[in-house]
Amino acid sequence: MLPGIGFTELMVLAVAALIIVGPKDLPMMMRRLGQFVGKGRAMAREFQAAFDDIARQSELEDLRKEIEDLKRSNSLKQATSDLSSYEQDVNCDGPVALRGGGKARGADVAGNAGSQA
Repeated sequence: MLPGIGFTELMVLAVAALIIVGPKDLPMMMRRLGQFVGKGRAMAREFQAAFDDIARQSELEDLRKEIEDLKRSNSLKQATSDLSSYEQDVNCDGPVALRGGGKARGADVAGNAGSQA
């Protein structure tokens, strides 16, 4: 229940409250004490929710930064891959055009496309 307070300590507090406040006003005092504790708990929940919201926003900002970095990194890798594939195409086109008997590449492609269809 409460840390460091046992059953006997609670009984002593209850008897002292009964003697000090009296049996007539004790229910009203307990009700007000309950309302006070409820307000305290509500404030603690609100504070915890605000703190969690701030932490969540901070995590979201970190995630957004990581995603942007990954997008930049991925686009760089994609550009590097595209350039290397274009370089291979350029390097391979020269000897292929010469082996074709001097035909232009477009004519070779058109000829192959017609024979496959």
